[in-house]
Amino acid sequence: MKKGLENTILRTFFADSYKIKNNMRCMLDKLNCAQYNVAKHKQRNLFYKEVYVMNSIPQKKKKLSLILKIIVIVSAFVGTAISAYGDGTSFMNGVQTFMYFTTQSNIAIAIICAVGYYKMSQGKDIGNVHYVIKYVGTVAITLTGVVFCFVLAPTLGANAWNVHNVLTHVVVPIASIVDFFVVAPGAGIKKKNVFYVIIPPLVYAIYAGIAYANGWEFSEGYNYPYFFLNWGSPAGAFGFTDELPFMGSAWWILALFIFLLIVGYCYLTIAEKIDKNNRSSK
Repeated sequence: MKKGLENTILRTFFADSYKIKNNMRCMLDKLNCAQYNVAKHKQRNLFYKEVYVMNSIPQKKKKLSLILKIIVIVSAFVGTAISAYGDGTSFMNGVQTFMYFTTQSNIAIAIICAVGYYKMSQGKDIGNVHYVIKYVGTVAITLTGVVFCFVLAPTLGANAWNVHNVLTHVVVPIASIVDFFVVAPGAGIKKKNVFYVIIPPLVYAIYAGIAYANGWEFSEGYNYPYFFLNWGSPAGAFGFTDELPFMGSAWWILALFIFLLIVGYCYLTIAEKIDKNNRSSK
């Protein structure tokens, strides 16, 4: 009888242990399911924040952005058309104009603005990817404007400030930058994306290097687009000299990359502060 009682107690113990184990398993499954639903809910909210960010932009800013986009598109088209109409014997004109970073960055930002204009005017969704691309394009066109105004124009003299140069090197960059700060705050562009800004000039530096090696002419008698990409200058790749270009092409490229990273980081910081001010004022 004692042995039977022991067996009963053992069976009851193991049965209770099994039930406890099953209950714990069910609780863990429910907990995991709840955590999954929370994570999925957060991810969905993040998606909607990225896709519908344009809905948070006031109507006045949308109108301003549309106007700025038109200015960018028209100025880039007219400036490029005037440049392409030249005979190719001088700096950045003729069909060779499409070989320059200026023209390529103008065309790129014009396309980006055209896509943005269409989506914004039609009330279509504008995702985070578009804003990252716009960010990279804006920094690239900033490089175009800064390099021309402060590096190239002083070497070109009065001929620098013709209509197509003003349009592609001044009007387009300024309108693009202003438009970026109108629409970018609240777009969720992460600061780690700053490294993307060196992609366009890096690709162009490789292209210009290939062109130099193969003797492709950017203008009559010149197989390089800009003096700082003349690998055959007295400074060469890593040297220094007392005359133009003062330092080798590799140093110029490195300096421009650093400049781009600084500008890119500053743009995101400014956009972040504008977004915080917009939120606090609501």
